[in-house]
Amino acid sequence: MVSVATLIDWAIIALALGSTLVGSYVGYQAYRGYRRHDSRTMQALSLGLFFLTAVAFGIAFVGSFLLREGYLGLQYQQPLTLITRLFQFLGVLLIAYSLHSRG
Repeated sequence: MVSVATLIDWAIIALALGSTLVGSYVGYQAYRGYRRHDSRTMQALSLGLFFLTAVAFGIAFVGSFLLREGYLGLQYQQPLTLITRLFQFLGVLLIAYSLHSRG
């Protein structure tokens, strides 16, 4: 019988992977909108969505896996968190720029 902790771990992995995949899809669709309309604001929106979802979730997902399995030492946990937060911040910043830009 599988323990509850193991099921929760698998659920966390599945949700992190799903968020990365869906974020990639959303960023790609926004990029298609940028290419269709050749709009600088759409370019900022697509990059922001991609950074916020696909890149940040991807780094967090891969980083936590590498830390958990012992491929990376715990000294890399804080730098990975910093990089993840940096991409989240850049994503939100680009989205805010796209919403307030006039052109």
